Amino acid sequence: MATAANLPPAVAEEPVLGAERASATPARRARQRPGNTELRAKASIPLTVLMWLIAALYALPLLWFLLSSFKPGSELFSYPLSMIPREWTFQGFVDAWERVDFAQYFLNTATVSIVTTVLTVFFSACTGYALAKYNNKGTRLFFVCILATTMLPTEVILNPTFSVIRDLGLYNSLAGIIVPSVLTATGVFMFRQFFLTVPDDLLHSARIDGAGELAIFFRIMLPLSKPILFTLAIFSFQWRWNDYIWPLIVLNDPKWYTLQVALRSIVGAENIDWPVLLGASVISLLPLVLVFFVFQKYVLNADVSAGLKD
Repeated sequence: MATAANLPPAVAEEPVLGAERASATPARRARQRPGNTELRAKASIPLTVLMWLIAALYALPLLWFLLSSFKPGSELFSYPLSMIPREWTFQGFVDAWERVDFAQYFLNTATVSIVTTVLTVFFSACTGYALAKYNNKGTRLFFVCILATTMLPTEVILNPTFSVIRDLGLYNSLAGIIVPSVLTATGVFMFRQFFLTVPDDLLHSARIDGAGELAIFFRIMLPLSKPILFTLAIFSFQWRWNDYIWPLIVLNDPKWYTLQVALRSIVGAENIDWPVLLGASVISLLPLVLVFFVFQKYVLNADVSAGLKD
């Protein structure tokens, strides 16, 4: 009987070559063609140029704003206008920090933003998990009611919200800003939609192993939802840091002012100190930029099937 060892090399290698040919699908052969890579590279050039042009259009006003904060007041409106400062100065930043109680305003805003962000993420995750994984009769109706709040303009609910805060004794306090902003429909929606994609088999396996509901939520569901968690944290921090209308209504004592309310106080009725205003505005943006660059690496797709076997 002839074996592979007795056959000629060409004949012995024929099954292997045949298997390789069978495994080479048309898509794979298409990818192996060098011409396709060149065509894709050439086709992407116009789109790349278009995206760079759009990015430049968006970046131009921001760059002008940042460079203007380093100009003296006499140069801001001098003709002809120039983007690059002719005389670089940091006096606007120094005056912004010293002329008003900027450190106190900065601390107030940081307290409101951090506390509200932590509470928003936690309660939104709890609510989204309950709406996604517990099939009660009223859960869908409750979820629809939560989504319905997004259809109401903020101005519509300002009056009743203020009445509740006043009756609770939270007027003119940081708690009056934090409490109404703890739960958001956007956060609940994000977590619910994500938890719906988590296989129920993963939860059933954890229950069979003896895990309780709190252990499943804190040790399985929350780690899986890390991308949504950090995404909502970035959004919530940005919302609370830039909030102006609600702090303006609730706060009356200047010692509790947030940065946005304090920046508005810099603008006078007739004269505006533009170097101070620009310097204070740039300082107020630094925490937002820092938070984004620190947490952007976590805004990735999660592998929700990591704990399951086929």
